[in-house]
Amino acid sequence: MPFPLALPCVLERARQLFARQEIVSRRPDRTFVRYTYADFCRRSRALAEQLQRAGLQRGDRVATLMWNHAPHLECYFGVPCAGGVAHTLNLRLHPNEIAYIANHAGDRFLVVDDVLLPLFEKFRDQVKFQRVLVHSFSGAPVPAGYENYEDFLAGASGNFSYPEFDENEAAAMCYTSGTTGNPKGVLYSHRSIVLHAFALSLTDSMGIGHNEVVLPLQSMFHAAAWGYPYAAVMMGSKLVFPGPHLDAASVLELLTNERVTVTGGVPTVWIGVLEAMEKNPGRWKFAPGLRTIIAGSAPPESMMRRLARHGIQPRHLWGMTETSPLATICYPKNHFCDWNEDQIAQLRTKQGLPLPFVEIRAVDDDNKIVPTDGVTMGELEVRGPWVAGSYFNSPQDQHRWTADGWYKTGDIATIDDEGYLQVTDRAKDLIKSGGEWISSVDVENALVAHPAVREAAVIAVPHPKWAERPIAVVVKRDGVAIGEADLRDFLLQHFSKWQVPDAFVFVDELPHTSTGKMLKYELRKRYRDWDWSKAVASD
Repeated sequence: MPFPLALPCVLERARQLFARQEIVSRRPDRTFVRYTYADFCRRSRALAEQLQRAGLQRGDRVATLMWNHAPHLECYFGVPCAGGVAHTLNLRLHPNEIAYIANHAGDRFLVVDDVLLPLFEKFRDQVKFQRVLVHSFSGAPVPAGYENYEDFLAGASGNFSYPEFDENEAAAMCYTSGTTGNPKGVLYSHRSIVLHAFALSLTDSMGIGHNEVVLPLQSMFHAAAWGYPYAAVMMGSKLVFPGPHLDAASVLELLTNERVTVTGGVPTVWIGVLEAMEKNPGRWKFAPGLRTIIAGSAPPESMMRRLARHGIQPRHLWGMTETSPLATICYPKNHFCDWNEDQIAQLRTKQGLPLPFVEIRAVDDDNKIVPTDGVTMGELEVRGPWVAGSYFNSPQDQHRWTADGWYKTGDIATIDDEGYLQVTDRAKDLIKSGGEWISSVDVENALVAHPAVREAAVIAVPHPKWAERPIAVVVKRDGVAIGEADLRDFLLQHFSKWQVPDAFVFVDELPHTSTGKMLKYELRKRYRDWDWSKAVASD
């Protein structure tokens, strides 16, 4: 039977079957807003109706600049159910970069939290939104001159009818800055979102089901919060949103008080949580079976062991914005039952096995598939029903896909004879700090634009909190005086604080190959034991 895999079916299922289920959101002042799936579905339909009345056309992009909370979830469903594309803007980026992304996407409307209006004002003159709806996340009156999100919803009649959908129509959009150059847009279709949600619901994935309490600590503005909101709504799970509060005490309070069973987040979040638990042993009691995905950067084995000791089951995945993002997840096969604790702990640091219908391979420089021996390295390629087939409006980047439809990730990896993936390096010199990418080349190009800088290299150095942080190794022009503060202030004109190197090292020359290529490997080896106590603290 032809039956479209589309988000209206997910929303209607939630409305009909799980009306009494709870959704909890934390406000900036740490108070909570609690409402039901019935409220959520009604408001999502109201948003869809009002967007259509406002002139939304099929495929129009509606941007969000919001924290993790229930009204953001309403946009996740209301916008695509109206025939539009929900485009989440990353509020951690520099205002100029946010403006570029909104303009490249051609966003028509914006929904923004009132607490983020100061950020919006920094790039407001660079964008051309036709309407801006302000959600009062703080609970304060919406400032004069802005349209109130609640008033917008209140105008709905309640008689909304869904348009007919082709499941391959775009429903959501996210931009990735994980490569050099300008960010690139990735569209997620209704079909890919629904299939990805099914994958998250599998026992050998995250097992998201009706009886789970789901806490997405991963940002809703980045890769659709790893698909958690869609899977939770599809299965009728209780949802808990942290708002802007990701400090250890706030996270631990939510985990314990709301009896969370499924969560996820980047290693930085879990480092803080572990430190708090180890300073206060026995203070927090978790629900049985609490499990978390850790992704964004590879978690160390010690972190996986420490979480397990505290009653949190860690699961490691691999994915990218281009893979929606879940592509592989690590768990031991049943014939590993005689393995000891050390062997299992080592296994869990791998990126794991591909999800059903996701295929992976590693290829060498001649595009030949390398042996699956767990030793031979190659560039990782991936394909599947929720893997992007192109970038939005970027034909110049189509070389990232092979002629037979595989996405070339840029990661270097091995695959063993059991099918377990292990990413060993990155083909490009990117830095992943706290789960967010920093392009070393972009920062280097900006540094070299300074009149006092002759040459610069930006490298990733292991960091105890952020997994990696950038440091800049700089060669000054002869006879010119320049200091760390000068270069930091110069970079802050173009980058957010977290993207700027925490340290600047001045040297007489940088290492190069005989052909003039920078030897970043040599620099990483030279500075891998950097003393972070002398560096500027990162956000």
